[in-house]
Amino acid sequence: MTTGPSGPSDDGGDHAHPDRGRTVAQGIGTGAKGAARGVRATARVGGRFGRFAVGQAKRAAGAQGAEQSGLNRLIYLHATNAAGDAAVAISLATTVFFAGATSEARGQVALFLGLTMLPFAIVAPLIGPFLDRFSHGRRWAIGATFAIRAFLCWVLAGAVADESALLYPAALGVLVSSKAYGVTRAAAVPRLLPEGFTLVKANGRVSLAGLVGGAISAPLAGLAAWFGAEWCLRYAFVVFVLGTIAAILLPAKVDSSEGEQSVSLRKREGARRGTQIPPQVAYALRANLGPRWVSGFLTMYMAFLLRDKPLEGWEDRQTLLLGIVIGGAAAGNAIGIFLASVLKRINPAITVTFALVADAAMLLAGAMFYGLLTLAGLGLVAGLSQALAKVSLDSTIQSGVPVHVQASAFARSDTTLQLAWVFGGFVGIALPQIPRLGLTVGFVVLLAWTLFVLSPTPRRRRPQPPTAPPVRRDDPGAPSLRKE
Repeated sequence: MTTGPSGPSDDGGDHAHPDRGRTVAQGIGTGAKGAARGVRATARVGGRFGRFAVGQAKRAAGAQGAEQSGLNRLIYLHATNAAGDAAVAISLATTVFFAGATSEARGQVALFLGLTMLPFAIVAPLIGPFLDRFSHGRRWAIGATFAIRAFLCWVLAGAVADESALLYPAALGVLVSSKAYGVTRAAAVPRLLPEGFTLVKANGRVSLAGLVGGAISAPLAGLAAWFGAEWCLRYAFVVFVLGTIAAILLPAKVDSSEGEQSVSLRKREGARRGTQIPPQVAYALRANLGPRWVSGFLTMYMAFLLRDKPLEGWEDRQTLLLGIVIGGAAAGNAIGIFLASVLKRINPAITVTFALVADAAMLLAGAMFYGLLTLAGLGLVAGLSQALAKVSLDSTIQSGVPVHVQASAFARSDTTLQLAWVFGGFVGIALPQIPRLGLTVGFVVLLAWTLFVLSPTPRRRRPQPPTAPPVRRDDPGAPSLRKE
């Protein structure tokens, strides 16, 4: 018995009707042609979008006098730096950190947090003063940070392939060189500032270029990593070589020592005794410690909490749940950098205060209304606050610290911020996995810090010059006050 013209025969055989074979073949051919047309259309759209994005990025990089001042070259350079760093991060993520984020792994994670301080421990006391002493060679200093990373990435590629003991020293060297680049780049921004450009806006535009560079490089690095982590590192090697060349080709004004050699003797003497931090810089740094502490706290606390005790209904989707929080933080970071790059006027003192208060308010909301929306909001506000606070701190240092000690100031501020992040991470690891309790503790800590930052600090009384002892009127040696 048959079911139809194209159905199976009644003898149970596998014979098909001849017309059906032609129909299937035609369908496959049509589907293949349609798929090919779809691929070509997608490629055309992707190509157009890529060209449009690159064109927009170029116009944004050179807009408002950035091309004439040379700031656009530094913007391109920072995009290259972010592209190389993204490749290194992807290559070293073959043993995924959060994949083992369980309660049993807390000791190992705490050790990792301690190791993250090593690059900063080297940058602050050593590299900062070195860069200050040779500030007239900024282009070569920036180029050296790229060249060192290129060499170490090539060494890392061999170490990863051979499982050599050079893996960890080379990786540490890459991290130290990356932090040294950040210090030298930040000190070079004021030299390339266009007319009418604020430092906050310039820093925001440079940071935005870093986001674009990392976003473009990540898929390419991931494709290279598909062939092996060593190939991703070789791709990073090529990127850092290009960055070395681009750094040397920066405008000559980056090396200008104008304004540095004419520093007054009083400032030089102050630098020898230990440069005092200007009040506005001290305030911005203290305020930045709050968002950075929150970032470290949420990173570690949520990594363990959402894997061991996910939200109800998300038991089988812990990774997606964690991705929502991380994605919110990434979106907030991008929004903050974008705002800093496009807004005409941003008051750094008000911005860092807003970031601190916004984080505290969101932690309170998370503790009171714990759920998916508040978790996404926590990530979004944390990323936004950290981005805005950091570009405001950088601009405050660039405008408030003498040029001849700016590299040391940036190195010390980065070290302090990383210490706050690590401390927040330790608190996140140590707290019990009770969502409302953990977020309440985070809110109380940040509230106490906010009150400390906002409290008026007593001004130091300036020492008064010594006064002459009172003169007795009956003293024969007293000078006469009458006019002759």
